Amino acid sequence: MKVVNTSIPDVKIIEPQVFGDSRGFFSETYRDEWFKQNVANVSFVQDNHSMSSKGILRGMHYQTQNTQGKLVRVISGEVYDVAIDMRENSSSFGQWFGTLLSAENKRQMWVPAGFAHGFYVTSPTAEFVYKCTDYYAPQFEKSVLWNDPALNIDWPIDKGDSPQLSEKDIAGDLFADALYL
Repeated sequence: MKVVNTSIPDVKIIEPQVFGDSRGFFSETYRDEWFKQNVANVSFVQDNHSMSSKGILRGMHYQTQNTQGKLVRVISGEVYDVAIDMRENSSSFGQWFGTLLSAENKRQMWVPAGFAHGFYVTSPTAEFVYKCTDYYAPQFEKSVLWNDPALNIDWPIDKGDSPQLSEKDIAGDLFADALYL
């Protein structure tokens, strides 16, 4: 596996080594000791799996307590994945990073605790899986508005289109009004 640095030092891209032939492929997607030495010294307690259709945007979610680091990847389809630094004392506070994750490129993104996270589905459907460093705690969940002009996230949404959002995401907070960590 290879670690690729991003514009936000704590957010990392992990590129696995893929061995393939006419029968298919094999790839190691996670090794605890390697991850702790090369990415972050954390333990994962929960795995999640979601499926979404093209045009769905999920995010930008974070928890004010029981903060979750997430190791995310796509096993079917493609998404544009985004992380926003919500850590008020961080040098990258308020900055965002986004990248395409797909079943084809097999890349993973490490989103540390203290970041809001979300994704937009760019393929007909996408299956998204992720490991979390803490348990889901809905009583502490918050959402930052996906299209906050102060953040100016460059989503790959066709001009004139609007993403499909949950009620929670429609009611997301502006970054300026959000609870910081």
